[in-house]
Amino acid sequence: MMFCDGLDDEFSTIAQMKRCSRHALSDAAICTRTPQGGPLANLRHEGDCLMQHAFSRLAQGVGGNRPQTLEELLAGAALLLPMLDVIPNAAIFIKDVQARYVLANRTLVQRCGLKDLRPLLGKTSAQVFPAQLGPGYTEQDRKVLEEGFVLEDQLELHLYGSREPGWCLTHKQPLYNRDGEIIGLAGISVDLQSASETHPAFERLAAVDEHIRANFNRRVTLGELTRIAGISVAQLERYCKRVFHLTPRQMIQKVRLEHAHRLLHTDLPITEVALQCGYTDHSAFTRQFKASTGFTPRQYRQATGH
Repeated sequence: MMFCDGLDDEFSTIAQMKRCSRHALSDAAICTRTPQGGPLANLRHEGDCLMQHAFSRLAQGVGGNRPQTLEELLAGAALLLPMLDVIPNAAIFIKDVQARYVLANRTLVQRCGLKDLRPLLGKTSAQVFPAQLGPGYTEQDRKVLEEGFVLEDQLELHLYGSREPGWCLTHKQPLYNRDGEIIGLAGISVDLQSASETHPAFERLAAVDEHIRANFNRRVTLGELTRIAGISVAQLERYCKRVFHLTPRQMIQKVRLEHAHRLLHTDLPITEVALQCGYTDHSAFTRQFKASTGFTPRQYRQATGH
């Protein structure tokens, strides 16, 4: 019952979030008449932040009261499922200590090619996602469940609504009971949305993005990016998050990994693929590639028949 009491705090938080959203929407409606339309981009950014905040509250124990069993947690979390079901750009889920799904929102269910939740329950990611993606997710889950590892802002490939691979930012956290034992994990993968062209700093940051795409095969420093944009490092980090939904380092990583995916479909040696993608350290390339796909470059090449 302690967890149910804690849910009152969570519903209070959600009500507060809704009130804030209404004010933000009202402000945005007024400001959409201006050419820049910046508040709309800010609203979308704040919405993602609020969603991640609610997710974090669930993982840490609502209102400071942790459930003793996963079943207790699910009894409360199920009340939130109708709200989670209407979020189209995020796959949200809870898994047990065997990394099996015990709860998922509609977005995730549909991206697994299913019509309802029931066939997904009791299965691991490796059992429901394509071979190029699923095993990597399950390996990631086991690290969270066995080591208490917290995954934050992990840039990786996921399935979009079209069932085609697309980039997302993934967060996973272990779920603890009152005795400090891990009883499962909660996760969310948020689609990497298109750049916000209405942001006042968009043109400066577009030049940064163009520079990264032209020079990803060598070391790109934050210093040179700030000189191109004419802003400080702190501003660059903040504006890149607002416009591209990535940090500058994640932008560089994304371009390199996209190029690596293309090159791994050729006969080019993997060491040469790493060099052409800006990695002088082959092991660093392997680590980043595996973090985004769940496969080493060699395994990915074998899985895709090249």
